[in-house]
Amino acid sequence: MHSFDMLLFSMKAATANRSRTILTLIAMTIGVSSVIILISLGDSARRYVVEQFSSLGSNLLIILPGRTETVGGPPPLLGETPRDLTLDDVVALTRSTAIRRIAPIVAGSAPVSVRQLEREMMVIGATAELLEMRHLAMSQGRFLPPGDPTRGTSVCIIGSTGRKELFGSRQALGQWLRIGDRRFKVIGILGQTGMSMGDDMGEVVIIPVASAQALFNTESLFRVLVEASSPDSIDRAREAILTIIRTRHDGEDDVTVISQGAILATFDRIFRALTLSVAGIAAISLVVAGIMIMNIMLVSVSNRRVEIGLLKALGSTHYQIMGLFLTESALLSLTGAAIGFLLSIVSIELAAVFFPEFSLQIAPWSLGFAFAVALTTGIAFGVLPARRAARLEAALALAQR
Repeated sequence: MHSFDMLLFSMKAATANRSRTILTLIAMTIGVSSVIILISLGDSARRYVVEQFSSLGSNLLIILPGRTETVGGPPPLLGETPRDLTLDDVVALTRSTAIRRIAPIVAGSAPVSVRQLEREMMVIGATAELLEMRHLAMSQGRFLPPGDPTRGTSVCIIGSTGRKELFGSRQALGQWLRIGDRRFKVIGILGQTGMSMGDDMGEVVIIPVASAQALFNTESLFRVLVEASSPDSIDRAREAILTIIRTRHDGEDDVTVISQGAILATFDRIFRALTLSVAGIAAISLVVAGIMIMNIMLVSVSNRRVEIGLLKALGSTHYQIMGLFLTESALLSLTGAAIGFLLSIVSIELAAVFFPEFSLQIAPWSLGFAFAVALTTGIAFGVLPARRAARLEAALALAQR
């Protein structure tokens, strides 16, 4: 029996009982589509987080108040901070040749009002360097003016969403708004920059860092963003930061310096592990489909005893009979996998329409993974029925014994 004849014979046998075939295809389709969709969702989440950190720029270091070592007790697990991270520390850091830009950050929530309209918004205190470091775009006006970070002025930059809700169709540039108990003049409006590091930049108000410290009545900085002068200077910049802060804080290493690359690598490893774990869980549904294939093939062997006996009487070998049943099992698996591919692609495309901010896409490697698991499962669970069919004696099979 030639390979083409085996294929045609298996196709006719697979479609002989349509009800069983349809149930098998449904099980395999659900299993394959589940694997692809869950892998793609995990991979899209990983890419989303990486893009959020990449939006900060390149060659970045993040300085956080708190010791690098951990201590016992409830979270947060960073050690106690003997001294706050202040603007004087930032000014001292600018003397290092390994540092190109530095942006101190103060963040908090405060009521923002224009006339009778008021809403709670995220207020970020920063300097002019933040524009380049976080790749922000202006739709109107200008960003914070450069100069001494310790001098606060009553100007602000407002996000596009906040501008629309507070000013409506009226002109916002040059107008005054109130943040807490202080008044600020709008000198710029951010463009449609979307999410950045978990913050919706359309919902923020940016003011000078010294003004933010006065607004929130604090001298401490939330964090400091540092851009190294080049990729080769990142390690040198990190050492300079630690040395300068240690000198200013009486020999205490009371800050944590995190590189952007380390954060990206950590999140990448976490999300890859989660994606593989979810893929393994989803693959269980393919095992269920394989068990269904095995049960259907076992029933098929019992119903086709005469057919098997006739083939053996005509000279079909043990391996040819096994090949017929394994081919039939593989056909069911591949057909279900193909339908599952189409279903998963349609599902991801629909999800991308409803959630455009997450940039959902099919993970290319998920197709090959799901195909391999489906085919392996189908053939593995088809071995037992194929062996049972191949062991039948021709005479007993023809006599239906």
